[in-house]
Amino acid sequence: MRRIALICGKEIGTYLSSPMAYIVSAIFIALSGASFTTYLAQTSYSDTSIRGFLETGQLLILLFSALLTMRLISEERKLGTWELLLTAPVREYEIVLGKFFSSLLVLVGMLILTLYFPLLLLIFGDPDTGPILTSYLGLFLLGSASVAIGIFASSLTPNQIVSAVVAGGILFGLWFLGMVGSLIPEPLGEILSYFSLSEHFPGFVRGVVDTRDLVYYLSVTAVFLFLSVRSIETERWR
Repeated sequence: MRRIALICGKEIGTYLSSPMAYIVSAIFIALSGASFTTYLAQTSYSDTSIRGFLETGQLLILLFSALLTMRLISEERKLGTWELLLTAPVREYEIVLGKFFSSLLVLVGMLILTLYFPLLLLIFGDPDTGPILTSYLGLFLLGSASVAIGIFASSLTPNQIVSAVVAGGILFGLWFLGMVGSLIPEPLGEILSYFSLSEHFPGFVRGVVDTRDLVYYLSVTAVFLFLSVRSIETERWR
């Protein structure tokens, strides 16, 4: 656990010392805020919910997760520090978990910055806090799965741009898989829809925490972290 914490701390320090995290966070807040206010204006401020933020926030999390994770392993290879890390007395899963938690913490920080949306609703309206809380839980779980996929993509290539493209392809492919499933007859269509990232999020927006949705997002996170570990192990013994 100590090695995981050390790697996590090192990566957070790297995030904070580079403009990437600040730029991504600023763009995330700006686009989320624009979506939030536009939705409220369209409803004449009668709908005191964060639905406007959620409609854009889901896709922004997919996009910015790919950007936040693209450098985690790819940059180490480019700088020549990856070989040193592989020869250090640290296990593959400790490397993956340390980098995973660092990116997840940055993503959580971005979500914390959006808490002024529900705060404004509490001050000027009377929103239902239940769906707001569950929606943030859904965003956290979606972000966790997205970061795990991004780390897996970063473990495949030394090129950061290629890593971001691969992560984006997997993320948006899984996101729109539900649309493909709706066009295919059952039971194949139903199976494809189940594996879609988008199909398990609406329940959180409605204020419903279904164990099937929890299991899905946690399973996606675990599977891609496991694949990342296997990818690193393969490289170490190559």
